[in-house]
Amino acid sequence: MPTFTFRGTNRTGATVSGEREANTKAELITQLRREQITVSKASEKGKEFNIPSFGSGVDSKELAIFTRQFSVMIDAGLPLVQCLEILAGQQENKTFQKVLTSVRASVEGGATLSASMKQHEKIFDQLYYNMVEAGETGGILDTILQRLSGYIEKNVKLKRAVKSAMVYPVAVISIAGIVITLLLWKVVPVFTTLFNGLGVELPLPTRIVIGLSSFIGSYWGFSILVFFVLFGVALKVWYGTPQGRYALDYAILKVPLVGPLLRKIAVARFTRTLGTLISSGVPILEGLDITARTSGNSIVERAIIHTRKAVEAGRSLVEPLRETDVFPGMVTQMIGVGEQTGAMDAMLQKIADFYEDEVDAAVKDLLTALEPAMICFLGVVVGGIVISLYLPLFSLIAKLSG
Repeated sequence: MPTFTFRGTNRTGATVSGEREANTKAELITQLRREQITVSKASEKGKEFNIPSFGSGVDSKELAIFTRQFSVMIDAGLPLVQCLEILAGQQENKTFQKVLTSVRASVEGGATLSASMKQHEKIFDQLYYNMVEAGETGGILDTILQRLSGYIEKNVKLKRAVKSAMVYPVAVISIAGIVITLLLWKVVPVFTTLFNGLGVELPLPTRIVIGLSSFIGSYWGFSILVFFVLFGVALKVWYGTPQGRYALDYAILKVPLVGPLLRKIAVARFTRTLGTLISSGVPILEGLDITARTSGNSIVERAIIHTRKAVEAGRSLVEPLRETDVFPGMVTQMIGVGEQTGAMDAMLQKIADFYEDEVDAAVKDLLTALEPAMICFLGVVVGGIVISLYLPLFSLIAKLSG
């Protein structure tokens, strides 16, 4: 049995580290979670310095298509091993093909489907294999796979909405930065040489632009560029720590326009995930634990963990959710109604549908507000630089005419 080294925090927030034997990394995390230790880093002893792999090599869209096809085959009565063999054979993604072949071999060897998928956590995450396990136990694997494919498809749609909101401003700001840098670095020095030869008195805007050009072309300009690169790397490393992640997530949620949008996304993801898990037969405590880990925001994650502890102590779900002050009042009220009527899963799905529509509307409003703002920004900055370069020429023409 391999030995793993781990680091994490216990329920009091103190750092805990050590070594533990386990068959897999997932088993180690499960053991430590039972001891109320949240793992931040775990690796097999002797393999701590392996070159890291970036991503799973399988995107959400491919996983959604696989899950939908898998559910149709299971519903049609095809044997499990044959389904996996067919799906592996038609996969164009070689990484996904190898994984499905490995899962098929593991199932042929006598392992359950959920246990076989659990060996590939980078592709089949905790939510996925827990739902598959619930489907296997209840004999409703085809229904569970249909719910899973629907969940993944809606999650892909939500991510696409967020990306569409971010692509436009990031692209415009990047292009504007490149254009302004090239103007100050290459174009302005040509005009500076011309102005020095003419001997005319330069207006204040022109002197400011020439000063910026000299600064960018100097050692200090390069130093500031290096500083921003190092600052970005340091910020990313700090975000990898629990304290840094919490502080940055808290700050982002307070940003105007962006903060409310991210809060709606977090609510939609929380309710969709928990509703899907509960409707699939996963216990509420385990569902809250999985939902916390897939929330994508440490503020929401802590709120869900607090709620889980309160539910474990015998309290209802709605009271601790209201205490966290993270979820809107409408959400907690509707969850309360779901608890009273015994239709929690249906109520959570309705909340998720509502907030996904809210996210779509918020993205459209954000893009509508950003477009004129970006155009004004580009016009003022680029136009200001061009006009400031021509001001001395206007002064020279007026002087010659006089």
